[in-house]
Amino acid sequence: MGKHAKPAEKRGRAAPGSAVRARPLPIKSTVRLRRPVDIWHKPALSAVAALAIPDLTLFALGRLDLILYTSAGAMCALYAHGLPYAARARTLPWVVLGMVASLGIALTAASLTTWTALLVVLASLLAAVHKMLCDATRIGPPGNLILTFITASAFFVPQRLGEVPQHVALALGTGVLAWLVCMAPSLVRPQGPERIATARALEAAAGLLRTESGAGGAESAGVAHARHATAAAVNAAWHTLFLVPAHTPAKAAARARLERLLIRAESALGSRENGENGGSAGLHGNQATADGYDNRYGRSSATAYAVANLNPNPTTTTTTTTTTTTTATATEADRLVAWARDVRSGRPLPEAGLSTSQAEELLGIEATELLGIGADERVGVDAEAPGLRRPAPGRPRGIRAVLARLAPGSALLPIGARVALGCLLAGWASMAVGVGHPYWAVVTAASIYQANTTLSWQRALQRTIGNLLGLLLFTALLPLIHTGQLAMIALVLAFQLGTEACITRNYWLGSVWVTPMALLLTEFGGHLPAETLIADRWIDTVVGAAVGLACCVLVTNRRATARIETALARVAEAEAAALRLLAAGPVPGADDALEAGWARDRLAGCLVELREAVEVAAGEWWQRALPEERLARAEQHGHRTLAGLVRRLSAPALAA
Repeated sequence: MGKHAKPAEKRGRAAPGSAVRARPLPIKSTVRLRRPVDIWHKPALSAVAALAIPDLTLFALGRLDLILYTSAGAMCALYAHGLPYAARARTLPWVVLGMVASLGIALTAASLTTWTALLVVLASLLAAVHKMLCDATRIGPPGNLILTFITASAFFVPQRLGEVPQHVALALGTGVLAWLVCMAPSLVRPQGPERIATARALEAAAGLLRTESGAGGAESAGVAHARHATAAAVNAAWHTLFLVPAHTPAKAAARARLERLLIRAESALGSRENGENGGSAGLHGNQATADGYDNRYGRSSATAYAVANLNPNPTTTTTTTTTTTTTATATEADRLVAWARDVRSGRPLPEAGLSTSQAEELLGIEATELLGIGADERVGVDAEAPGLRRPAPGRPRGIRAVLARLAPGSALLPIGARVALGCLLAGWASMAVGVGHPYWAVVTAASIYQANTTLSWQRALQRTIGNLLGLLLFTALLPLIHTGQLAMIALVLAFQLGTEACITRNYWLGSVWVTPMALLLTEFGGHLPAETLIADRWIDTVVGAAVGLACCVLVTNRRATARIETALARVAEAEAAALRLLAAGPVPGADDALEAGWARDRLAGCLVELREAVEVAAGEWWQRALPEERLARAEQHGHRTLAGLVRRLSAPALAA
């Protein structure tokens, strides 16, 4: 499992020489709370605004029975908050169209048949489609869950065929409203998403520098984890920046400043090797360009440059050099954190000095923008590989990349099969125990399916705990709910806000708020006795989680290991190309810097892809043994080569 893997014998109980082994499923970590995501309030407030306007309008018109259809479009406001506004403007319409199309299918089916068993089949198939498409497009949170929840509910709403166009039009109209709500912040902070992505990369780079400094030069598990986190954050930030158009000089200058900060953050990936090898680049690579911003944050860059380059007697000054280098590393980490605060706060962007090679790389990037090379024609998706920041010319992009991820042999196909089978059996099992509308079992089964069995087990346990507590909360609030529809609307909005505030800390905590909100939405369309409503939801939750998890365990994803082999081959190919480039030596000019940047991007992306593939395969309950030693070597050599590319792009000016 790479440098920070757990020993195989601690993760499974297979006999020696066995080809497959079962892995224990965690419990304690399943309920542990995490820090909330830094932008949780953005989707929360967007969804509240998008829900409040149509809900209050329907209340004034006395048509709260239509709230399910308006909620379908309004819930689209939860998506695409990590994308810059230009990309968000292109992505959200696809989300809205997907929601409206799914709702139209569900309502049409509900109007044509009342055969519950057939409706469960259709809802299960559509849930599988949602899961595969959301994973293939990498649309991000909340993924397929909202689409499946709304659609599965609509399959069991009494419907007449003539009413379907009207209800679909309501969803489309509120979807347009959701688009407007999500785009509104661009009037106040047009650079908000890309600033946040850059700040995250700076903070991750600072964390890496501090972790390496505390490790005393040893490549510990903490250092490996911090290195991977930094590479992932930097790659995500590059994805974001390259989606930002630069049609005017002002926009181009603003984006260039963020790119300079990001290049500086990325230099942390080569800092450890710089310190060990005494490289002339030091931590920054270019002392001449550092003075202006170093003095702002209280550091003399001349001191760091002297430490990195003036060492006439290595034998007698090793301790002094190590101590000073550690101090310089800590100072650089503090500087990156200070820059991150400036970037997040909306203050003027700090100026980051770059080495000659880094500046040439930036010139090459700007030149390719003018030529249209690497422009990402996306539908809310990344490039060909998850970590590939900018595809080289000829790489599949946009819809072609999505279709490639769904091609025969894709690792997403077993996931889709799990969802379809699990939702189908969960719905039928719910019918067998006497629940009249088994869509909640279908939704529960669909919601627990994650990238592997371990994560699915955790999600099943989290959802069961959260739903139980949510039902208790709903029961406690029944006196308030019965005071009137306006109170119900206020509670729905409060629950939506609570969901987004808590769900990033742990899914079970978010489910505490989701459950009463879902119950209230069904109450607007038709009243059921509270005892029946609560009992049905509890039965559906247990049945959906148990049956869905059983299908997840039985339908193993053996393609997860094959994905590791593919990722290993890509890392080896990218590393070989990078080594050839390093062996050839640097050549002055933007073209050489751009080629080195592409090689770095490709290798970094392949390493991220490998780590993701390993983590997915490691979480499968019954899986073939992983090639632990090969993975460790591949990650170790790959990160060293990546550091070499980073050092090359951080090198001082070449001699004339």
